[in-house]
Amino acid sequence: MIRASRVFVTLAALLLALTACGDSKEGPAGRPKTDKVTYVTAFGAVGRDSFAWVAKEKGFFRDAGIDVDIQKGAGNVQNLTMIKSGQAQFAALDFTGAVIQAGTGKFTDWRAVAAIHQQTLVSIMTTADTGITKPADLSGKTIATAAGSVSELLFPAYAKLAGIDPASVKIQGAQTTALNGLMAQRKVDALSTFLLSQKALETTSKKQVVVMPYSDYLKDLFGNAIITTPSLISTNRDLVSRFVGAAMKGLQYTVDHPDEAAAILHQAEPTAAVPAAVGEINAMKPYVPAPDGGPLGSFDQARVQSGIAELETAGLMPKGLTPDKIVDPSFIH
Repeated sequence: MIRASRVFVTLAALLLALTACGDSKEGPAGRPKTDKVTYVTAFGAVGRDSFAWVAKEKGFFRDAGIDVDIQKGAGNVQNLTMIKSGQAQFAALDFTGAVIQAGTGKFTDWRAVAAIHQQTLVSIMTTADTGITKPADLSGKTIATAAGSVSELLFPAYAKLAGIDPASVKIQGAQTTALNGLMAQRKVDALSTFLLSQKALETTSKKQVVVMPYSDYLKDLFGNAIITTPSLISTNRDLVSRFVGAAMKGLQYTVDHPDEAAAILHQAEPTAAVPAAVGEINAMKPYVPAPDGGPLGSFDQARVQSGIAELETAGLMPKGLTPDKIVDPSFIH
């Protein structure tokens, strides 16, 4: 009987050891095999946000031990609200708009952990038949922009730096989805919107499109970024690190393989047209690599500070905001 008991104990110990080995292969000890998180895109399901679906489809999130529920965002206010309320752990958004929100005290409980675009993508776009080819041509013209958007907020600063009087231009607020139609029908002279919409505007208007990027004058403003909360950074830094790493793999794969990325997006969200998605991905390519060969997704703190100064000088927020209140650059290395 004693001998049988010893055999049983030995077998039980062996089984326990084998089970432990199996667990260690699936994830480091001390954390769950898979973390479930919610991620919100910057705006809908379009080419600029396709990297999240790519990271999921290619297994980058899975390999990082993360199960991601990708939800379609609807702009900065909704995305910041979802982060603040805990409905999402990560989100993409327009960094410049979020900085203004933080600088004015409206949304402060967030940190950017990866830069998707190294410069703002806000641009003036018009069709070639308008004869508008340079900022000076905008005087006396009507520009449509999404009401209350960062495009509208930044226009006076852009205009002043470009040498035109902002008051000489009529700004017409509109729904984001209506902008291209207004331009195509020549109900306005130009748009202030994101340059990633260039392909869509060309398709809608069936005309050549002229683009004048705000970044020609506002050089230190970043475009989209991935954000999370300071509390998640402090309580589960490992999760944030793994998420950022997987997302950046997805971003790199997307810009390297636009057609495949667009197809993956379309498969996940059939309303996302492949040609438009490819156009957006190709348009954002020059804005993704970090300056001076830095790591993908990195934030240059000096540029962040300069961008804050540009927004303060433009009167869009009071002085006092510092980079450490809006960016944690330590996850990109």
